[in-house]
Amino acid sequence: MTDQAGDDARNAKHNDKMRKLKAARDRMMETKTVEKGLLIVHTGNGKGKTSAALGMVFRHIGHDMPVGIVQFTKSAKWDTGEARLLNQFPDLVTLHIMGEGFTWETQDRARDIAAARAGWEQAKALIRDDRHQLVLLDELNIVLRYDYLPLDEVLAFLREEKPADKHVVITGRNAHDSLIEMADLVTDMTMVKHPFRQGVKAQKGIEF
Repeated sequence: MTDQAGDDARNAKHNDKMRKLKAARDRMMETKTVEKGLLIVHTGNGKGKTSAALGMVFRHIGHDMPVGIVQFTKSAKWDTGEARLLNQFPDLVTLHIMGEGFTWETQDRARDIAAARAGWEQAKALIRDDRHQLVLLDELNIVLRYDYLPLDEVLAFLREEKPADKHVVITGRNAHDSLIEMADLVTDMTMVKHPFRQGVKAQKGIEF
């Protein structure tokens, strides 16, 4: 068999395989008819949890769909790229940067708890507000891990008061098993390699 004849045979076999795959895929997609607001959790030790969530935020902005964001640990004093960009869409983005910075920087548990409570009150208001199609609760898992908010209170609100058509995205390491069980979509970011271990500091445009 010539090289051309061999290529033609491989191409024909591939094309037939793709036709069958598409037919199977089309049949599967016909069964996916439900549309609902999702509870989404991004957790794990790997980098990219907030970045992935912001990707959904930017998709909503691209579709002219309003979003609400509460950042639980980031401080308003920080100059982050996402805040700069999000502030350019005041008609579509409600952004509350409610944190006091990293817990090892504040060294004040009472202050951290007060900031977490204020952030949660904003979060509830955004979730209840019919205007927002998606609400991002950035680093809420960190707040829950340190018991700055009662887990049962947060779970009860999400279960009982989150509108059925609203997406809520929660980020942060160490998501509680109860939250994972409740969620519709959970992604665990796994760290394989990180430049921090080679002495590389956090860099503009990558970490903030």
